[in-house]
Amino acid sequence: MKRLIVLVLVLSAVISACSTSAAGMSSPVETTISQPQAGASTAAAPPTAEPSLTHTLTPSLTPTPAPHPLDILSLRARPYPGSEITIEQELDPGVNYRRYYASYLSDGLKIYALLTVPNGEMPAGGWPAIVFNHGYIPPAQYRTTERYVAYVDGLARSGYIVFRIDYRGHDRSEGTPTGAYSDPGYLFDVLNAVSSLQRFPQANPDKIGMWGHSMGGYLTLRAMVISDAVKAGVIWAGVVGSYPDLLYRWRRGSSGGSTPTPRPGFRGWRDDWVRTYGTPEENPEFWNSISANTFLADLSGPVQLHHGTADEDVPLEFSTTLYEQIQTAGRQVELYTYDGDNHNISNYFSAAMAHTIEFYDRYLK
Repeated sequence: MKRLIVLVLVLSAVISACSTSAAGMSSPVETTISQPQAGASTAAAPPTAEPSLTHTLTPSLTPTPAPHPLDILSLRARPYPGSEITIEQELDPGVNYRRYYASYLSDGLKIYALLTVPNGEMPAGGWPAIVFNHGYIPPAQYRTTERYVAYVDGLARSGYIVFRIDYRGHDRSEGTPTGAYSDPGYLFDVLNAVSSLQRFPQANPDKIGMWGHSMGGYLTLRAMVISDAVKAGVIWAGVVGSYPDLLYRWRRGSSGGSTPTPRPGFRGWRDDWVRTYGTPEENPEFWNSISANTFLADLSGPVQLHHGTADEDVPLEFSTTLYEQIQTAGRQVELYTYDGDNHNISNYFSAAMAHTIEFYDRYLK
């Protein structure tokens, strides 16, 4: 019993010594909970900020490729300011309109055009106006005042300003004739012509239409899904198929017409693009992105189509298919076909022109 008492006394002494030693050292963890005083704010103190994390981003080894020059969405994002229209020379007048050799700027290039202005009292807001897109003519043979004389006259004498533009590299227009289907240069000239007409004092900027034949029809359709400034479009025998259609379904004969189109085939840009991007079956996203037909729900106005059933330059199927596509997109469209007629609709020219003018009168006047 005495031994047990001694052992307890010894242990008590040891514990007391350890406690005394620890009293002079700081506590490793100390938590204090304070009760709020009467009348004091009970808002909690802001929490201690968490340490920020730094992420190191490794740059991608494969940069995002630039959009194709004919990509519709990219073309919409591009500016087309045009310029003031300069009258270079007055030409012999028409029946009830004046004719001028004029110019404007497109991408810094001086582009020439045939400009007609109606006589008589100008309507409030200005005359309705039409950008006229001619079909393919070999640039070396093209002359501003030649070809399409009857087409321009029919529109001009009906009370419209007509702006029949020369694309870059045609006649005296500056620049290189790049072609329409693999390069956007001609389209730039068309869209800058629209902006220039909107700045022309005698034109109504809210009543701009567009007319296109063959290759000019291709340019008209593209312009109408890119710019909302074109209020109505008329296309005669237009190259209006999608790019897969241009790739697979465009084979032309030789009609001997006055406005031939280039002979397409699996060469040039077609071969290059198939090698670069794959076929439409392999890469439909690319081929759809450059086709105006993919964006028909965005058409800026109603469209009227004309096509001869014996056209040997551009398939009738292009116009009939586009007609169905525009209907499916829920937009306004009309189609006139002319039995046995050619690429220029020569046999039914008067009827086609009457339908064209009635259409413009309905939507631009």
